[in-house]
Amino acid sequence: MNYYAVQVTPRQELKFIEQAQQKLANRPHSQHFIFLRRQLTIWRAGKKLSELQPLFPGYVFIEIDSKIDDQLYHILKTNKYFYRFLNSNHDIVELNKNDLSILHHFLTLGETVRSSLVYFDEHDKIVVTEGPLKGLEGKIIKVDKRKHRAKVQVEFTNTQMTFDLSFETIAKDPNEEEDIKHE
Repeated sequence: MNYYAVQVTPRQELKFIEQAQQKLANRPHSQHFIFLRRQLTIWRAGKKLSELQPLFPGYVFIEIDSKIDDQLYHILKTNKYFYRFLNSNHDIVELNKNDLSILHHFLTLGETVRSSLVYFDEHDKIVVTEGPLKGLEGKIIKVDKRKHRAKVQVEFTNTQMTFDLSFETIAKDPNEEEDIKHE
């Protein structure tokens, strides 16, 4: 499979996909549109709410078993919410190895990224036990314990991208609990 990135109007990603799927319904080749979202806990007017936000705002990914052909190119380019293919409309390139590894990291969790489970060690360093932050510990640049968010910075499509991911704090290291039980 080949993966491509399309830059679209931010906050219109789902409309872009809907419009593209309608126009591509009778197409013999198959393509799958990927729009990754993250679930964040936010406080609004004193109330705790769960909200879905784009993981990569303004980007939709296409999974296809071939190259971008003329028909697909034309249909997507005439979409009202389309900006450009990456690198450019004249130089459409597949996602590179680094970008693919980041995309696959999140896709293994589904198209909606939920909270991670973490605890803080004796040096107050975040330790991820499971969830989307697992494997990205070295890319965490800031932790906000009050908001339960970790700011992650990755290089994606030759650009430094920063986004917040939610986490839930567990009491302590689960291995310590096992050690106590065995003593």
